[in-house]
This record gives sequence, structure tokens and C-alpha cells, in this order.
Amino acid sequence: MRQMFSAVAMEATRRRPKHSSNSVSPDVTEEPAGQWGRAWEVDWFSLSGVILLLCTAPFQVFFFVMACDQYQCSVTQPLVELYSGEATLGSIWDKAPSFTWTAAQIYTAWVSLQVVLYMCVPDITHKFLPGYSGGVQDGARTPAGLINKYEINGLQSWLITHALWYANAKYFHWFSPTIIFDNWIPLLWCTNILGYSVSTFAFIKAYLFPTNAEDCKFTGNVFYNYMMGIEFNPRIGKWFDFKLFFNGRPGIVAWTLINLSYAAKQQELYGYVTNSMILVNVLQGIYVLDFFWNEAWYLKTIDICHDHFGWYLGWGDCVWLPFLYTLQGLYLVYNPVQLSTAHAAAVLLLGLTGYYIFRSANHQKDLFRRTDGKCSIWGKKPTFIECAYRSADGCLHHSKLMTSGFWGVARHLNYTGDLMGSLAYCVACGFGHIHPYFYIFYMTILLVHRCVRDEHRCRSKYGKDWKRYTDAVPYRLLPGIF
Repeated sequence: MRQMFSAVAMEATRRRPKHSSNSVSPDVTEEPAGQWGRAWEVDWFSLSGVILLLCTAPFQVFFFVMACDQYQCSVTQPLVELYSGEATLGSIWDKAPSFTWTAAQIYTAWVSLQVVLYMCVPDITHKFLPGYSGGVQDGARTPAGLINKYEINGLQSWLITHALWYANAKYFHWFSPTIIFDNWIPLLWCTNILGYSVSTFAFIKAYLFPTNAEDCKFTGNVFYNYMMGIEFNPRIGKWFDFKLFFNGRPGIVAWTLINLSYAAKQQELYGYVTNSMILVNVLQGIYVLDFFWNEAWYLKTIDICHDHFGWYLGWGDCVWLPFLYTLQGLYLVYNPVQLSTAHAAAVLLLGLTGYYIFRSANHQKDLFRRTDGKCSIWGKKPTFIECAYRSADGCLHHSKLMTSGFWGVARHLNYTGDLMGSLAYCVACGFGHIHPYFYIFYMTILLVHRCVRDEHRCRSKYGKDWKRYTDAVPYRLLPGIF
């Protein structure tokens, strides 16, 4: 669910005539049209993982939040007490705050605001911000050969939301800046309700009234269909795109507000805000702003280009992202850490270096794509591998896989930069508990898994051309190692 590039492909030309099996170009792998993308069949191992996640993921989120609420963010103490009999699952559950109508009103107002900003306020920021691409933009071509249009206004929504937050904190005082933290576990139940509701709606919609039937995938397994999604781009009307809205809003817009609420709570409890909390706010704030500044670029990422919309994205972006991506700030409320100058400087350097690699790699790919390779990468003309593939409508398309710059060092070096930034968030919390380090463990598993499944898709899509590319760029994340 974290938004990154998955393949370094640039769409070029499209030949419209249908092709029979004896007219396939020798450069194109002869595969059934449209078989690239999400899986069509599910093995027992994958099915077991799907069912396990569906049954346990909500409780994993609850465990990490509850550990802070009841055990000062210790992840071992509740397990020790359960083992020794000092606590039971029932006693832990009874101590946790329950659903409240106050939290429901807060969350309803929040999601409604984001829907209004997404649907009713066309982007104007691209008209006066140099270098920013907003407004109506084309997405990537779907497996069925379609190109959807999107209203890119995430940066504008973020700015308006945070301006309202600041105005309230400074002038109006409608609610406390700690409102998110003060209702954190009740809000967890509200986000779960929305996450499961939108995932279930998308599942039913795919059967009864899909936006585009040609971009639906049915595996024959209800659990896999529910989790990984059936529709590629479910929409209501012309502009409400489920995938773009729930990936970016309301979760990522809330990310920085959640951190600000943590900082406000730290100020309220201790009379000061630690430098570790400031670092977490700044580094994660950079990441969020980068996402919205490059929202048009995000249309070419794995989430939009390959993933179907199901529980994985619907529930994940409503619950998993806002609650587990902000663990560092939550931990620092319960365990304030004041870093030494050297430690703080090292964290800042690691985070900024990781961001530089992440952003520069993505910028190189985007520049290469926009200019059709007619650009300069590290002062030289870029090199690339010519590829071809077919979409479900039988049409032939061409792509270029860049082998220059960061993309010549490793096939996913942007992921490497992202992992460096993720580690910086965790190290900012010191070394007192493992709780805030869940994030780097999770991101490592996520991105390594993305490497594997993305490259499996690319092998299916590009055939022997992908083999030529991997021969030219042999490493995935760490040059000389992996």
C-alpha cells in the first residue's frame, strides 16, 4: 500500500489492428492477451496467506495500539502476562476504549470533508505552482487497453485541510489539537467499519455493476477475490475513483495531522516537544508532501497500474496505513525521547539521504518516460531495453526499460531509498523498545515482496525482453548483494 514505482516501463506507441497468432512480432512473447497483472489462479499457499491476513490483520493493528494504551508500548509485556495468567484476552479487551459516537462523528466529518475536497474542488494549484502537475491527468493503460482520466487535487486538499487545522488551533478552538490522540482507539473501530464497508461494496459491485467488465479478474476463489479485488478501477460516476481516493485520501492526508496531534499531546503532558518527535514529524511530513506533489506520477505506480481494488487496498488504506505508519509518533507520546545532537543529526542525514535516492530515482524514471528517452541522466544519454507486449484487446504496445542512472545500479533502488527513510523514522525513537521498529520490519517484507511479485508480472508481460533487462541490471535492491 506504500506508493512506489514497480517497473521502469514507459508507454510509447500503440498499434490498433488485431493480430492473429501467425502475425505476432518476433520480439513479442506469444502469451494469452491480458494475462499479465493480478493473478488469475490461486494456489493453496497463497490462499492460506489470504485467509490468515483477513482473520488476523485487524487484531495486529489493535495489538500495537493497545500495547501503548495499556503497556507503555511494550510488545512483550502483554504476551508475558497472558502466558503467566496475570491477564486474559478478555481483560485486555475490556480495558481498551470501545466504539463511541463522538469518534464516529469525528470520522464521518473527516471522510466527508475529504470527499468534498476530492469531488467538488477542482485543482487550481497547478496554475500557480511551477513544476507541479495537477488537474486532469491521464492514468496508465489498463490490461484491457483503457486509459482513465483522473482529477489530481491531492496537494490542494492537503493544503486546505492543514490550513483549517491551523486556523482552528490558532484562532477558532473548535476542538483540541489532541483530538485524534484522545480518540485513537475509538477511531480504530470507525476506520475498520469504513474499511470493511468499502471493500465489501467493491466486491459486490464487481459482480453486479462493474465499471469496466474487461478489467475485472475472477479467480474462482471468493477469499482471494475479496482480498485482492476484482475490479481494476471501480468508479462511481466519472470522477470518483475508489483506488485513487482511498490510497491518498483520507489516510495519507491524515498522516501528518496524526503526527501533529501526537506532538500536541506530548506538549500537553510534558510541557515540551522532544527533538525526536520533531524529526518524525519533519521526515514523514516530507514524504507525505512528496506524495501529493507527485500525485500525477503516482498514477504510474504499482498500486494504480497493477493492483485491483479489494480489501488489501480498501481496508489497508483506511486502517493499516494511518495506525501502523504512525507508530513512531504514538510511541513518543508514551516514551518521550530527547536525542543527543549527534544522534539527531545522524537520523536527519539518514532520512534525507534516503529521500534523495527515492525521489531522484523516481524523477529519473519520470523524466525518461515523459521525454521518450530523449533526455540526460547523470550527464549522459540514457540507455534502455526495447520491449513489447499485448493488452487484452489484442493490440501491440511498446515500452522502454531504462538501464541508466539509479535504474542501472539496481532495478528498484527507489525502494532502497524508501527503506533508508523508514529506518530513520524508527531510529529517531531510540533503542528502548522494539515497538517503533515494526515499521522497518514491515516495510522490508513489503518491498521485497513487491520486488518479487512485480518482476513476476513483468516476466509475464514482457517475456524474453524482461530477461534482457535483468541481464543488463542484475540486482534488485542492493548492488552486489541482492
